[in-house]
Amino acid sequence: MSETPPPPGAQPGMPHQHPNAEAMEKAAALPGEVKGRSLWEDARRRLFSNKAAVASMIILAILVLAALIGPEVTPHDFRAISYGNNDLPPSWSHWMGTDNIGRDVLARTLIGARVSLAVGLIATFVSLVIGVIWGATAGFFGGTVDNVMMRIVDVLYSLPFVFFVIILMVVFGTSLWIMFVAIGAIEWLTMARIVRGQTLSLKEKEFVEAARAIGVKPLTIVARHIVPNLIGPVIIYVTLTIPYAILAESFLSFLGLGVQEPLTSWGVLISEGANGMQTAPWALLFPAGMMALTLFCFNFIGDGLRDALDPKDR
Repeated sequence: MSETPPPPGAQPGMPHQHPNAEAMEKAAALPGEVKGRSLWEDARRRLFSNKAAVASMIILAILVLAALIGPEVTPHDFRAISYGNNDLPPSWSHWMGTDNIGRDVLARTLIGARVSLAVGLIATFVSLVIGVIWGATAGFFGGTVDNVMMRIVDVLYSLPFVFFVIILMVVFGTSLWIMFVAIGAIEWLTMARIVRGQTLSLKEKEFVEAARAIGVKPLTIVARHIVPNLIGPVIIYVTLTIPYAILAESFLSFLGLGVQEPLTSWGVLISEGANGMQTAPWALLFPAGMMALTLFCFNFIGDGLRDALDPKDR
């Protein structure tokens, strides 16, 4: 057999490689399989590339941490009254000053953050549970069931929000939990409409038709196939519902229908600060600034989630 002639320039007696040996070695060194990214992994990467959303999450985490542990570590109690120290400007002893009866504004702002954030989260959770169940059921079954359920939503929409809250408080009494339920009982109406619209389009998809063909029960289809595919739009709307619930609580507290003493909230603090704005503007500016910052953070996070989960923007 004839030997393969050495390539030009090779020294006699030296071993030589095949002309494509280097390319073959590089190809062998490459990974044999390229790993893809899942939908949620890609959404997470896109979300964390949004600087405004990431900054908002950091600020919001700091605010939540301050609301949880701040009232316990501040040197002044939010209920302590000192008439000799009323309307003091910000200083080293009172970082945010005092109000018209000498209460520390920092301590009251932190306890107000705890109450307002709790109202926003709990009321949103109530609206999430009721709205998703109601909207998914109405959209999936359609027909008479859909018409009856959505007409109930329309009737509840026609009731003024403040009137509905007053009715609940007259019947059940003034309570923080009643306010949670009242705000959540209004917010679920919009959630139900959004979920119903998404369900109407999802129930015509092939995977739902396949589940029907093999005899899966309708409620099981809703729970295991429809609701999990609604997570994207629902998460986005939740981030927008929380600030609205905080604003609703502030509005009710401003009218005197919300949080009662000795507790306080950002709405109560803004109402009290507005009354003494000329003598102690810091009692209004600090709680209003904290609430505005929180609302901005939730809105930026909602925008980031919308961009991350939107399949049309990929």
